[in-house]
Amino acid sequence: MATINLVRGMGSLFKECEHPESRWPRCPHEYKIRYRNAAGRQAEESGFSTQEKAKARLAEVYQARKNNPQNQHKAERIQKYSPMQFKQYVTEWKAGQRDLSPSSLRHLDSLLVHHLYPAFQSRRMGTFDHKVVESFIQTMERNGVGLATQSNAFDKLKAILLDAHRLGLYDDNPLDGVKPPQYDPKRAVIPSPSQLQGIRTAGDDVFRLIVDLMSGCGMRNGEALAVNVNNIVADDVYRITEQVNQTTKAYAPLKHRKAGDYRDVPLPARVKHSIEWYADTFGTVDGYLLRSPRDMATPLSNHYIGNQWKRIKKDGLAEIPEGMVVYGFRHFFASNCLTHNIPITDVAEWMGHRSLDITFKIYRHLMPGSIGRAAQVLDLGLAA
Repeated sequence: MATINLVRGMGSLFKECEHPESRWPRCPHEYKIRYRNAAGRQAEESGFSTQEKAKARLAEVYQARKNNPQNQHKAERIQKYSPMQFKQYVTEWKAGQRDLSPSSLRHLDSLLVHHLYPAFQSRRMGTFDHKVVESFIQTMERNGVGLATQSNAFDKLKAILLDAHRLGLYDDNPLDGVKPPQYDPKRAVIPSPSQLQGIRTAGDDVFRLIVDLMSGCGMRNGEALAVNVNNIVADDVYRITEQVNQTTKAYAPLKHRKAGDYRDVPLPARVKHSIEWYADTFGTVDGYLLRSPRDMATPLSNHYIGNQWKRIKKDGLAEIPEGMVVYGFRHFFASNCLTHNIPITDVAEWMGHRSLDITFKIYRHLMPGSIGRAAQVLDLGLAA
């Protein structure tokens, strides 16, 4: 079936018959038209005896759509933003990202300065399409940019271009068909129970408490630094309400959460004992346990944990698995849960992951069972 396409945006006309286009003027079959309506959906009409009538109808629809107030606003947005340079557009876009924490803003600025601005700083916004995005990913690959950074840079570019797409700058999504960088987190390096015991006792009392909170309750570093004895809401439940922000060095809302949000996590008896022992031994300030030794009015800095970790490794004070980092204590919590058949959905919630996919990618290999085991279990049901 042949089709005659008119100027961009007007639509097309065609006949559903066996005759070639050259014979259409003498062919008895009716003309049909195809166009996008005011809602952007494809529509068809039939019953036109001549090309002129079909074209006239297409022109009528096109003009009505063009005069639609919504399309007028869209045209104004295109006129404003399409010639705008990428850096200028991002400045406006960034001003609207009011939910980003200081550390997230710092991370965004780093990606812009080191990756997105060098590639697109002066590019006009209306010139982006899937080829431009593909070329950007290929350039990062050639330059040896790490997969995690590639993925983060692509995600930020995606957010910016989708914002422009919603404004109507592109008829087609400039990300359609683009294969994003394939970042697959490395397997977490997790200490054994005996290694964990050796590491926690190699540091001072502060370090020991932090290790207990991370390995026993699944806390992040900053969350452990904000430990408060008043957050023990039951003998076996601790309520995580805040963290010490690495950038501002002050108490802040939890990662991916708004102020006032919290998550309740299991509180093993040993960890509860560690919290209460530390509070009884060293005292608290408004319930907070870990304060700066130079100024008791401020929280303990994130650097404290890193410095203790480096000292323990440098002096060989404990057996530490190859490749393990401080986050390995939190990985131990996930491992301990999953190997004892606690559902991964619960683990994801306790760890504060924004998506179950994150938990699954990192800890899938720790989940008990296998395809072979599944086959055995399913066979029992079939044989019943």
